[in-house]
Amino acid sequence: MPAVLRVALPVPLPTLFDYLPPAEGSAQAGSRVWVPFGRGKLVGVVVEIDAQAAVGSSRLKPAIRLLDDAPLLDAELMQTLAWAADYWLGAPGEAYANALPLALREPRPRPAIGDEYWSLSAAGQSAHDAGSRRGGSKQLLALLAERALSAQELTERLPGWRDASRRLAAAGLIERSERPPLNHALPASLPPQLNDEQQQAVAAVSAHLGEYQPFLLDGVTGSGKTEVYLALIEQVLAQGKQALLLVPEIGLAPQTVRRLRERLGVIVEVLHSNLSEGDRARAWLRARAGSARVILGTRSAMFTPLPEAGIIIVDEEHDSAYKQQEGFRYHARDLAVVRARALNVPVLLGSGTPSLESLANAEAGRYRTLHLRARPGAIRPPQVQIIDMRAQRLEHGMSPALLAAVAETVARGEQALVFRNRRGYAPVLLCRSCGWHPDCPRCDRPLTLHAGRRQLLCHHCDFRQRVPVACPVCASADLKPQGQGTERLEEALIAHFPQVPVLRVDRETTRRRDAFEQLLATLQNDQPAILVGTQMLAKGHDLPNLTMVAIVGVDEGLHSVDFRAGERMAQLVVQVAGRAGRARKPGRVLLQTHQPEHPLLRGLLAHGYAAAARELLAERRQIQLPPYSHQVLLRADAPTREPVDAFLAAAHAALPESAELQIAGPMPAPMPLRAGRHRGQLLLEAASRSVLHGLLRPWRLALTAMPQARHVRWSLDVDPIDLY
Repeated sequence: MPAVLRVALPVPLPTLFDYLPPAEGSAQAGSRVWVPFGRGKLVGVVVEIDAQAAVGSSRLKPAIRLLDDAPLLDAELMQTLAWAADYWLGAPGEAYANALPLALREPRPRPAIGDEYWSLSAAGQSAHDAGSRRGGSKQLLALLAERALSAQELTERLPGWRDASRRLAAAGLIERSERPPLNHALPASLPPQLNDEQQQAVAAVSAHLGEYQPFLLDGVTGSGKTEVYLALIEQVLAQGKQALLLVPEIGLAPQTVRRLRERLGVIVEVLHSNLSEGDRARAWLRARAGSARVILGTRSAMFTPLPEAGIIIVDEEHDSAYKQQEGFRYHARDLAVVRARALNVPVLLGSGTPSLESLANAEAGRYRTLHLRARPGAIRPPQVQIIDMRAQRLEHGMSPALLAAVAETVARGEQALVFRNRRGYAPVLLCRSCGWHPDCPRCDRPLTLHAGRRQLLCHHCDFRQRVPVACPVCASADLKPQGQGTERLEEALIAHFPQVPVLRVDRETTRRRDAFEQLLATLQNDQPAILVGTQMLAKGHDLPNLTMVAIVGVDEGLHSVDFRAGERMAQLVVQVAGRAGRARKPGRVLLQTHQPEHPLLRGLLAHGYAAAARELLAERRQIQLPPYSHQVLLRADAPTREPVDAFLAAAHAALPESAELQIAGPMPAPMPLRAGRHRGQLLLEAASRSVLHGLLRPWRLALTAMPQARHVRWSLDVDPIDLY
């Protein structure tokens, strides 16, 4: 009987598929194969060779072609992916596909892993001398007139250069070439003297290089966690090993790359979704070959091969961006711990506001906690003041005390940040005559006014329409914006401070690849400025002349139905406040609230995040919510309500009888209609993770077989971070 290959295919089905081997080549576990599937063809990953087929070989199709002479995924990564698919109850093929950059999910030859370089052609030199190009093309020609530059150098010096390179290459003005990866050290800067706490943290982790040990680095914002990371990566590199550093946001990557490269004197490979597919595949393949020694990336970089692994570091481990919310719903922080165990290396989870899950793991002795309580170089922690908004006359949501504090800050030549975690001009446009307000027809939620674009926009499904001249119900022209977004705050601050630059940092102003970097670059000098921003500014950015932070809209986090709202609010307040006074100048933080006596706010201000987190953990333990219980959420949606209700009722009926399983639902989702689809859910909870998974594995297979499942789109979310 011929050998049978068991293959994982990128389809949302809880099964693997059997094929006969291709006519040529010898497939191994971890190799890619191109196979027929239905009426098309797919690239899959061989999970098992010599499998026992459930049907006779005469009914199996042969694989079309073997794509790899040697396995692309090594044994550790294959084992980790199998575990991840099982734990997060995902389709195995989607889990394996997640591990591969898109360019490696196609039946094409692998890209070369040499360094990509660009240089001027003779015509390009003439164009540069003549100054015949404008904008990004002119900037790129000027850079390449100095010398040939690598793609990474170009990304650092001119973010977004790819668009210009395509235009110039098509015109024959620049030329691309490949060079072997650099094997000599680049110039490195001298590290600063670490303080006692930093030295103790480095020594503690260093003692466990070469063995598995999870650490939680709990350091106040501005305490120098990055210096600890750099010192550890230096030690790992000295041993000839690889380091993987995860950051939550793409926006943090460019400044982190520069800092790593300047300090360590090595090429830093970057993996995130803003890169071209060729660049991502090359970085991934260089890591697999072991030539990439330092890998920096966002969530998906957790699947990077690490044949010479030395350490895994997860910065801002509390950040919700580490949880994948579509398709294969893994959590990169948790996967980092699993991979570290499989690779037998330490894993360091760093945060100024650790997640309650990580604090509970430390409390249980699973993680070892390291503390950084001091801010090196800073005079003192920022002073925090509550502004009681009751009975105050507000200007566009800002109190007189807030505006006075901004005026004092810019008068000293310093910078201020006004934080509002809501983009747009106003969350509601209201007719003052009849009370009408525009709702999204696909979500049944108010449309947000974006005055700059003269549009009403749904932040849930991206539906948009023009702002009406008059009310469509009563024809009144008295349409007024209600509430404040970053756009409205920006307008009000420009009117108040016409001589001071006001910069808005949100998704609207940072759509271009290089926009965020350019905005931050304008703030590196000592000129006065006012920033208006959303949570994009709460993460890791170091602005030495920023001395005042004002947080508008604290109350929204105090009155939410989500049991995680208190934790998120506390983290956001502390992270945003941590932007103030990070250098030699003292910082000041203002919190505007109608609830100045709220116990969470008072506790946070009086005793800090650690005390607030202890209170929140005690509440969770008392009512047995995560991390002291474990949840799985079944979501379903469809164009009409009936199939959702029918599927969830059948799913509920199929659940196994167990006293250890608590069930909430079926019920509508907190947002019952989104993007024109009706949504419902079923929440399952148990005190034991193993019991919950043991009950749900066979149930998941039953869900796939249900006739009602064909009429809905459904998913299982293990350890959901929100219930929407």
